[in-house]
Order: sequence, then C-alpha cells, then structure tokens
Amino acid sequence: MAAVQIAPVAARAGIAAGTVYRYFPTKTGLVEALLAEISAREIAALRSAADAAPGPLSALCAAIMTFSARALADRRLAFAALAEPVGADLDAAQLVFRKSLAAEFSSRIATAVAGGHLPELDRALAAAILIGLVAEGLIGALAPDARGREHDIVQSLTLIALRALGVADARARGLVVQTRMPASIPLIPVKAGTQDAT
Repeated sequence: MAAVQIAPVAARAGIAAGTVYRYFPTKTGLVEALLAEISAREIAALRSAADAAPGPLSALCAAIMTFSARALADRRLAFAALAEPVGADLDAAQLVFRKSLAAEFSSRIATAVAGGHLPELDRALAAAILIGLVAEGLIGALAPDARGREHDIVQSLTLIALRALGVADARARGLVVQTRMPASIPLIPVKAGTQDAT
C-alpha cells in the first residue's frame, strides 16, 4: 500500500493521472477505496461459501476455509489489506476490513453456539482470534512456505481453528475432508449429511 503511486495506477487503467485525481484527490483516498472494494469482495466470498453449507458448524468451517484459501492464494494482497503497516491515515481503513471479518465470523460462531454445535464462548474474542490465526499462520512473518502445500495448510489451519473453538473431531464429522483437492478448487467442500446438517 505504501508503494502505491497515482501515475502508474493511471497508466495501468489507461487514463490520465488527472482523471484519477478527479475521483481520488489523494493517494490515501485511492487506497481507502481499494480497501473498501477488497473488503466487500472478501466478505461476499466468505458469506457465499458459508451460506451454501448444510448447517451452522459447516458454515463456520466453510467461512474459515474460504478466508484462509483466498488469503493464501494472494498473500501479498491479504497482507496489504490486513496487516501491512500503512500509517495513521490508512490504519482506520484496514481496521474497517478487520472489523467486517470479525463481525462475519462472530455471527457464524453465534449461530453454531445457539445450535449447540459449539460450547458457549466469547464470540467477539473468538472471531478476533480466528483473524489473527489466519493472518499470522498464512501471511505473517512466521507463516510457512505454502508452495505446493496450499490445500494441506488450509486444512491444517481450519482444523486448528475448529479445535480452538471446541470441535475436537472435525475430520470425523466430515467438516474437513482429508483428501487432497485439485489446485483449481479454492474451497475444500463440506461433506453433505454430517451431524451438522441442521
């Protein structure tokens, strides 16, 4: 984000730099709009995957896996949107994205708790921990090299997240499949007909 310059953005878009400035008088305004677009797109993808799941626990699983797979597929963009030190003028825009993710996870956790699929827990804290787990596990300085292991890493991270939320038997319940999926499939599907299908 810090490296964004208006002239190259305008050239890539095939317009004059003055046109960019007409819509975005400052670089900060341009990056804020970019972060808002990234946030809307990622939240929509997460919701779509979760809404297609057969029950509340598998919906939470699908949300975690989707968020993880998408972050891993474009680590640089995920880091820029979630964690890149950008300065006070853009910190608020990144925080809006993180809060949107947290609200979505919190909602999915609340539904799973209400259905008896998870133990009672602090939903806001659990959602924040999920975002931290994904951010540090996939895009942070300590993240492992994922090349060629993307699906295994997403599965492992999802299992760890579900265990942290109180699901000890995610594989046995069919929430995380153990087989390797083709690289073209970003989301590892949930098996239909699991205990969670409510």
